[in-house]
Amino acid sequence: MRRTLGLWVGLLVAVAWSSPARADEVTDWNQAALRAALIGQTSPTTTTRVMAMVQVAVFDAVNGLDPQYTYFRVDPASAPVGGSKRAAAVQAAYAMLTRLYGSGAATPNAAQQAAFDARRNVSLGEIANQDSPASITSGIAWGQFVADQVFAWRSTDGFSMTAPFPDGTLPGQWRRTPNLPVSPALSVAGAGYIQLSHQVPWAMASPSAFRPAPPPSLSSAQYAADFNEVKTMGSLTSTARTQEQTDNALFWNSATVSYLWHNVTVSLIVRGQNDEDHRKSFASRGRNGIVESARILGALSVAMADATIGCWDAKYVYAYWRPITAVRDLADDGNPATTSDPNWMPLFATPGHPDYPSGHSCNSGAAAALLSHEFGEHTPFTVESDVMLGVTQTYHGPADALERIKEARIYSGIHFRTATQVGTELGAAVANYVLENKFQKVN
Repeated sequence: MRRTLGLWVGLLVAVAWSSPARADEVTDWNQAALRAALIGQTSPTTTTRVMAMVQVAVFDAVNGLDPQYTYFRVDPASAPVGGSKRAAAVQAAYAMLTRLYGSGAATPNAAQQAAFDARRNVSLGEIANQDSPASITSGIAWGQFVADQVFAWRSTDGFSMTAPFPDGTLPGQWRRTPNLPVSPALSVAGAGYIQLSHQVPWAMASPSAFRPAPPPSLSSAQYAADFNEVKTMGSLTSTARTQEQTDNALFWNSATVSYLWHNVTVSLIVRGQNDEDHRKSFASRGRNGIVESARILGALSVAMADATIGCWDAKYVYAYWRPITAVRDLADDGNPATTSDPNWMPLFATPGHPDYPSGHSCNSGAAAALLSHEFGEHTPFTVESDVMLGVTQTYHGPADALERIKEARIYSGIHFRTATQVGTELGAAVANYVLENKFQKVN
């Protein structure tokens, strides 16, 4: 695998794949949604919900005017005949983003709304060159209707619930962690988005549908192996971790997981539509067109959102301690193969929620499974961070990327290896369920 980390100013091919070119209105507004979430300082976990809200609305709006797949939430029976799919996609995304980040948000943001308005005007102006005014008008009305229905559904999904989560006191139990190496202050009491564990799922039957088995017992050889690996490789002052491994940890910690995987997906969609060789392969699998863009991004978003819910369900059921707690030996684990170090510090500050399973791994496991299904297990791609501008990593395929992601969480000092492995498995199980039960071809 080629894992180049740096400013690839002169490598036009890499830049082309890492910065998605235009495919259609669906991919355009996918990028607009990601930018809105970044500007709005939305947490990575909440961003999975945002992207699902946007992409489900877009999918049902587009597919409803040209039903090729089973609808996700909004029955297309009332969809107008001859409505513009492109205009419906634009309006569905625009309406949802307006409610989430613009003039309709709990805290209205005029700057965000102005950006949405300008982008909508440009999109509709381009559409007017091909679609009739009547078609555009009916497409807009349908897109608005669908977005309103999806927003109303998710407004009662339990996301707004908050509840404190107590510190554990026994060995193996999670408790608030010092914000080292930034400061010695503990993470906020009850932090960690516990409401995600109670949220209504998008596709799976319940938050616990794919709940994994418990984490390794503290007396097990697996726990000792996990403990000693993260203690050695995840230390702030580790001499065993290479510069490449440190760079990899920095890269995957810097960016929002939704941004990374959505951009990879858009780049692959664009590649399939614009590059001659890939276009032939893409077309042979029936993957061209705006409906396909909407389906792929809808499935990706739903899989990642449900992987988040399933992951946080497991986190708060098992409430497993983080490496910093275990290594500093605030409570003796009783395993003779482990030794404490009260001065140990991780490479990065520890997130304020339990270790098991890893949230990033759950999301990435879902995304990788979805991409493997849609584009093939051995399709190379380049990933670009939304924070480390111009910094990229290139992989042979989704499985290749997953290994680097798991390593990144361990070498950051914030997760045990088992948490990352189980996380990727949970995410893949969720994605496979979505692929088997939603977005099904009709006729």
